[in-house]
Amino acid sequence: MSTTELHSLDLLTFPVWIVLPHTEELVFANNVARELMHDLCFSPLRMGTFSAHVQNDLTMYLSDLRNLHHIVEILTVYREGEEAAMASRLSIKALPGMGEVILFEGIETPTAHGLKASRSATYQRKKQGFYARFFQTNSAPMLLIDPSRDGLIVDANLSALNFYGYTHDVMCQKHTWEINMLGRRILPVMHEIAHLPGGHKPLHFVHKLADGTSRHVQTYAGPIEIYGNKLMLCIIHDITEQKRLEQELERAAMRDVLTGLFNRRHFYQVTEPEQTHAISLTQDYSLLLIDTDRFKSINDLFGHLKGDEVLCALARTLESCARKDDLIFRWGGEEFVLLLPRTSLDVALNLAEVIRATVAKVTLPGLPRFTVSIGVARHETNESIDELFKRVDDALYKAKHEGRNRVLAA
Repeated sequence: MSTTELHSLDLLTFPVWIVLPHTEELVFANNVARELMHDLCFSPLRMGTFSAHVQNDLTMYLSDLRNLHHIVEILTVYREGEEAAMASRLSIKALPGMGEVILFEGIETPTAHGLKASRSATYQRKKQGFYARFFQTNSAPMLLIDPSRDGLIVDANLSALNFYGYTHDVMCQKHTWEINMLGRRILPVMHEIAHLPGGHKPLHFVHKLADGTSRHVQTYAGPIEIYGNKLMLCIIHDITEQKRLEQELERAAMRDVLTGLFNRRHFYQVTEPEQTHAISLTQDYSLLLIDTDRFKSINDLFGHLKGDEVLCALARTLESCARKDDLIFRWGGEEFVLLLPRTSLDVALNLAEVIRATVAKVTLPGLPRFTVSIGVARHETNESIDELFKRVDDALYKAKHEGRNRVLAA
């Protein structure tokens, strides 16, 4: 797809967003899409009030999209200054110089007030026939929902009753927003889903059970007509254990194995604005780069296990000196980084001096005392993180060159 072809998307009457899967950076949005955004960041659309998706990480879609699987997401867009839900269809394309990108094509659906009431007020569960056997004997929890009646649950199979912990009578007095942790915010999402064609990947939500606990669920919902009733069939799959394992793996991926501190990978997630999980850093923040003096000698004389003891002791010392919002990273080897949000250079220098003096007092059995050298720099307007890091690295190099066990600012 060339640049000319990209701009031809401005002629379309529906929104199109083109996004890099690995960084979630917005490559292009046509005119209609831009009108639905507050700014040029795509992440708020996927993580907003009404957003629902199959995967948090866009890279997890790539294999399915290459195999032409039908994937949809519900985005949170802005119409006349108000948040609204919009279904979008995903596909994959290749752009010259960029590789694979993901296209989000908005699907315009009828407005919510256009939903007509069904006959579900007179819906009666039947015990015979194919549908009854399919619904009642299925091992997956299944709900029948009427979107036109405020998301009322009109039927639930035995598996659903066992899963949620309600009797049939109680379950069929509830609405979807009473079991979904989104509350009434689920209604615009449900409206979008009710108009989608079938066959798409299930979406993820968190549902509340009768005992007050919550479960991560994967739900497939699609329109269905039963006995003249136009309803939604919702099939639920409990993925709580899967989500727990994913969260543990995600946590492990951002932590240093030895010290338990954040690692370099997470540092870049935090500091790069285009990264999905980046935190908001004001211009007034500072960076400390800390290096353990003569660490190679400790390893050579006392062994790597003793060297590891030094690194762990240093990690705990940094934690004890750091303030509530400071972030501590093991950069690699014997180097550590402290990121200090909303911190001037003077305050950062004072904290660095506290760290230097505290480390010098640490004692470990069977080891001599050790010291650190620290480079300090304050982020400047429009300065990239690599430019900032070069300055703080230069300050550290100068501190080491001038005798170690000292603090210097760039």
